[in-house]
Amino acid sequence: MNAFRQLLMSAGAQPTLGTWIVSASPIVAEAMGHAGFEWGVIDMEHTPLDMMGVVHLLQAVGNTRMVPLVRVPWNDAVTVKRVLDAGATTLLVPFVQNADEARRAVAATRYPPAGIRGMAGMSRASKFGTTPNYLKNADQGMGVVVQLETEAAMRALDSIAAVDGIDALFIGPSDLAGSMGYPGQPLHPAVVELTTQAVQRCRTLGKPIGTLGATPDQVVHYRAMGFNYLAVSSDLGLLMRGATSTLQSLRTQEGTVHVHTLTTGTRTEAGL
Repeated sequence: MNAFRQLLMSAGAQPTLGTWIVSASPIVAEAMGHAGFEWGVIDMEHTPLDMMGVVHLLQAVGNTRMVPLVRVPWNDAVTVKRVLDAGATTLLVPFVQNADEARRAVAATRYPPAGIRGMAGMSRASKFGTTPNYLKNADQGMGVVVQLETEAAMRALDSIAAVDGIDALFIGPSDLAGSMGYPGQPLHPAVVELTTQAVQRCRTLGKPIGTLGATPDQVVHYRAMGFNYLAVSSDLGLLMRGATSTLQSLRTQEGTVHVHTLTTGTRTEAGL
């Protein structure tokens, strides 16, 4: 079974937690996997990541228990083909507006006759041709998550969710807020109301739905709304928040920082 689909099915009452990988760094991606995130989005849409970079990140994350999703830059069959050949098995497809676009995304991940994925005799996906019957069985392991980012997409939610092969939906809160006239305000009451309605509809339909919270407080808010899976910031977001918080803390201690000497257990003070 597709690893992300299995993760969603095995989740209990609490949503499964992931994060975004935007650093394009294999070692950072690997570290995030070891930090304990259950899934992570390797992002090609808003990062400088190329195909070899995708391979390196998949290799790095493969050393952890974190399940990788790859967000392709667009709903494009050529890009999808290359990402799948690189070894991705779950895709996050941005800016899907209707059922036809959802069907196009699914078709790009399936071999003929079910879809239009180009066949390769040797690829990283097939373990370089050593996986028995890969071309026959690969479709069963593919996962597709589509991203709803506009009011139009939200109105088409039911028909998108009904497309065969769509495993889950994902709301892009920032783009949705912008499309509604509230740029930078993903928690604006109007955006929250529309998002809440979407979550309720997905629960009725039995379709998993997720989103991204930039801060732990936002994630707690989304968790209360009933999302099935939630991303917590990103690797660089967490790094920057920790770095700026540390600097702010040190700079507001009136020039003095307490230094703990772990080896002796003693405590000294050093002026900054």
